[in-house]
Amino acid sequence: MESPLKNIPMDVQLELQDKFEKVSKLLNEESKLDPPNNPYRSKYKAQAILNEMKTLITYHMDDLASDDAERPRIHAMLGSVLLNLGVTSLDVEELSTGEEQLNNCIDTMEEFRLHPLCIIFVLNALNQLGILWSERDDPKRSLELLGLAEQTYKDFKADQQGASKAAVSPYDLFSTSDKKDDGEENLEKTHTLTLYYLAQVYGTLGHTLKSALYCHNTLRRQLESKEFDPIDWALNSATLSQFFATHNGFKEARHHLAAAQLILDRHKETLDQQEESTEEKDAKLERLNHRSADVSRCWAKYGLNLLQMSQSRLVRLSNEDAPDSRMPPCVEDGSLTLRNLAVSSLISPDKVENLTFPSLELDVLETCVTDKPANVFEEARPIFLNAKDWLDKAKQYYTMENHASDAVEIMQDTSRLYQSLIFFEDDEDRQSKMHKRRIDILEEALGQLNPQFYLPICRQLWFELAETYTEMFEIKRQKMRSSDEGPTPHSLHKINQLVAKGVQHLNNFIQSLYAKGTKCLPEVIQEELVRPLLLAFFYLGKLYREFIVPEREVQLRNLNNSIDAYKFIVTYCDKHESAKNLMSAELGICREMLELLPLKLRRLSEA
Repeated sequence: MESPLKNIPMDVQLELQDKFEKVSKLLNEESKLDPPNNPYRSKYKAQAILNEMKTLITYHMDDLASDDAERPRIHAMLGSVLLNLGVTSLDVEELSTGEEQLNNCIDTMEEFRLHPLCIIFVLNALNQLGILWSERDDPKRSLELLGLAEQTYKDFKADQQGASKAAVSPYDLFSTSDKKDDGEENLEKTHTLTLYYLAQVYGTLGHTLKSALYCHNTLRRQLESKEFDPIDWALNSATLSQFFATHNGFKEARHHLAAAQLILDRHKETLDQQEESTEEKDAKLERLNHRSADVSRCWAKYGLNLLQMSQSRLVRLSNEDAPDSRMPPCVEDGSLTLRNLAVSSLISPDKVENLTFPSLELDVLETCVTDKPANVFEEARPIFLNAKDWLDKAKQYYTMENHASDAVEIMQDTSRLYQSLIFFEDDEDRQSKMHKRRIDILEEALGQLNPQFYLPICRQLWFELAETYTEMFEIKRQKMRSSDEGPTPHSLHKINQLVAKGVQHLNNFIQSLYAKGTKCLPEVIQEELVRPLLLAFFYLGKLYREFIVPEREVQLRNLNNSIDAYKFIVTYCDKHESAKNLMSAELGICREMLELLPLKLRRLSEA
């Protein structure tokens, strides 16, 4: 409790306290009950009372001497009123008025911005202005304001005033009772919000590492304060792990996933112990199951990213060992990548060290999967199995019946896990079996989808299936060529079957792009579909040449189909310069094929 003011009569102070309490009740309680046809009723009432408070305080400010010891408190009282006026104006969509009130709040307390009585209001006003400018699509201005809020907080903590006396809460500012509110807790919550908003703005501006660091600090502070929604916290931590994993920061990614899992496990234990109405508890469990499935998918993405990074790393090492290799040394340590990213982002490398949650015991959860790259199959398989287990858990929530799109994405991730594991497998028969498993998974997904409603997903599946059949064909062909016994009718039939399946799925993909009501492709293809379409024709050109058939007519037809596929690519690229840039690596091969294949066709025709 602050002592009574000498410059304001006690009856006025009591009146201000009463009005403040009415405003708090209107904004925090009654506004939630406002009817839909008058959603701002309580906030308009609060504004009227706040304007009355503003008049009372301003009247008594006029007679204050410049050296009056009560000036900081009275300025803080006015600043508090202006802050609330600004926030309520924003809430009722009076944005210009809200901005003006918030700026007036800051100006009123500028002289005392680092005073314990004023600091919370200054930070809140800056935060609100930062949000306002972010919503106006001006992230740079938003960053300036939020950066000022962050620096003001640091200055207050370093300032002798701030160190000697705790921040004062809005309640204590107006109260004349013995009841005490925790101003320091209020201050820390406000600063945590500043960091959260900064994370969003840095993300909008494309400063991904800064955004990630502010996200981590926000999560750490929420843990320390013990005031957070466990499901939101876990989801944010798991989402942040994806940033670290995609930048080879697997140690940091695993730590954030383990933290998310622990918080969810604790929350489930709490829910199990609660005695609530069935409907309320069921709603909470539904939300928990939903977000637990999302965290499971993040765990699976971690494993998939780790396997893919391991593969890229081994390919890179192999290239470095090649004669005359000019490639830079392979990065062994994932955190080194984060440190390099920090340097390139003009951030001190020390900032990416120890991105942990010291208050959580995570050793057991972290040891369930490695954070080191795999070098051989025996190291890759446990990563694969761990990720697949998490996908199986996610599938329990994301079913085809209720969440078709998510269920298909989980199936696609399962296929990609097998694809990554195949890289580490030397045995061709086991490679083929894993490709067959991929095909079974993807065709199961495709068989449950109606292209009329899920066309973009079906296109993805057609393309992935075509690639998978092609990869399986390559294995069978290599095995046949290396065999001393020569091709058997069964092996030839199997190869032709795989090629035909690849062609079928590529044609399904291409035909899905036909102009409505026709059997022709449009003159101009949607930009995001140009490269996939041209690649489909490129793969068709190759696959048609891989059929092994004795009939000359069939051979001629396949060669013509191959020529037509390459011709489409060249013609389209010649008409569209942007397409030429997209197909720069393949276009030369297409032109070469259009020179060689007609000669082969002529020789076959004349034979």
